[in-house]
Amino acid sequence: MWRVKSLDAILASAEKKSLTRSLGPVQLTLLGVGAIIGTGIFVLTSEAAQKAGPGMMWSFVIAAAVCAVAALCYSEIASMVPVSGSAYTYTYAVMGEILAWMVGWALILEYAVAASAVSVGWSGYFIGLLNSWGVTLPDAIAVGPYAGGIVNLPAMLIALLITGLLMIGTSESARVNAVLVAIKVTALTVFIALTLPVIKGENFTPFLPNGWFGDGHGAGLGVVGAAASIFFAYVGFHAVSTAAEETKNPQRNVPIGLIASLGICTIFYLLVAAGAIGAVGAQPLVGPAGEVLHSGSSALAAQCQAFSSLEQPLVCSREALAHVLRVVGHERIGDLIGIAAFLALPSVILIMLFGQTRIFFVMARDGLLPGFLATIHPKWKTPHIVTMITGVAVALFAAFLPVGKLADISNSGTLFAFFMVAIAVLILRRTQPNRHRPFRTPLVWIIAPLAIIGTVGLYLNLPTESKLV
Repeated sequence: MWRVKSLDAILASAEKKSLTRSLGPVQLTLLGVGAIIGTGIFVLTSEAAQKAGPGMMWSFVIAAAVCAVAALCYSEIASMVPVSGSAYTYTYAVMGEILAWMVGWALILEYAVAASAVSVGWSGYFIGLLNSWGVTLPDAIAVGPYAGGIVNLPAMLIALLITGLLMIGTSESARVNAVLVAIKVTALTVFIALTLPVIKGENFTPFLPNGWFGDGHGAGLGVVGAAASIFFAYVGFHAVSTAAEETKNPQRNVPIGLIASLGICTIFYLLVAAGAIGAVGAQPLVGPAGEVLHSGSSALAAQCQAFSSLEQPLVCSREALAHVLRVVGHERIGDLIGIAAFLALPSVILIMLFGQTRIFFVMARDGLLPGFLATIHPKWKTPHIVTMITGVAVALFAAFLPVGKLADISNSGTLFAFFMVAIAVLILRRTQPNRHRPFRTPLVWIIAPLAIIGTVGLYLNLPTESKLV
């Protein structure tokens, strides 16, 4: 149960071929920005508005601060053990098999459930686009049971389509990724440029309608509750730390890349949030007796159905950014933002599913999952069995659950994994102080405890069912 797989054994079994150190601070920062900007900002803006109102601007800052300290811990271990398997492998090396097994499943929550959340987010933009072109899908196949439908068919289909691509083996080319990053960043820049001039000051009051901690209305509300959800908008920053092995002077460039990409994305997110709140308002909807409604609940869905599509408040929209632009009178540009999300989000699903199947693969190879899952297809050269099983599970989650719930469940896994990594960094500093560390976390006895406190704090502010999962 407490058996560890030594760092030397892990490095040997990965048969490490040293990679060329070619990345500088600018490439690392761009890599980080590309990995971070994804579904979170396109989809979760309306979820955050329901939880915190205009106070969600603080939520972005809190989530970014927790990410920054967790990222610095992550980088130290990623530079020491540059192999696939991420936090699962690190925990196996430091704390033993039982905790590694738990972290493996936590990462499954992070990647697989995140892929489902992105699929649902993509579906919202796809349906919004169809609506603006005069095609209306019936609710029965457009949303899950939580919003009065039966199955979210577009979300299910996109997840299965991408699973098929991954099974056949797709080399995700860096060029395509660069184009998609450019599309995402351009879409957000256009959104900011069009909404900032029409901001109305009165839309920012009351600034904290649900207080910092939900004012006693249950877990997952208020500014900190919204920060626990918005954390999803930053996941992906560890793409920077996993590139430590290919970085020139990682000691200097990894922290620059991490903090710069988190800083740029936070400024972007704050401007987008300010534009959305200021242009159309972001006050949470309350029930008939003035009670606070939880996002993703059928009570909130019922309230939202009373509005026509253009009168809908921000908290009801499943394609928040396109919706804001349509309300402000930029109908066609709203469609273009929808098209940008439509094009860019499937690449995120692909990266999430790819990461997920590789963690399953490493666990099966280590004997913590049935060995047949590590089978490689003779022609496609991919772990096809594990990819198929994962893809079907992801498609089913996407078909029946709301995006906010999926994001919260995904965050619970991610926060647990980061919590374990922060502890592992401290343990390794005591047990193996002389091991070569290409990157050392600065002020580790302050940064790592801050990461532990931050991840636990956000975890405790997730909704109860996400914590139970």
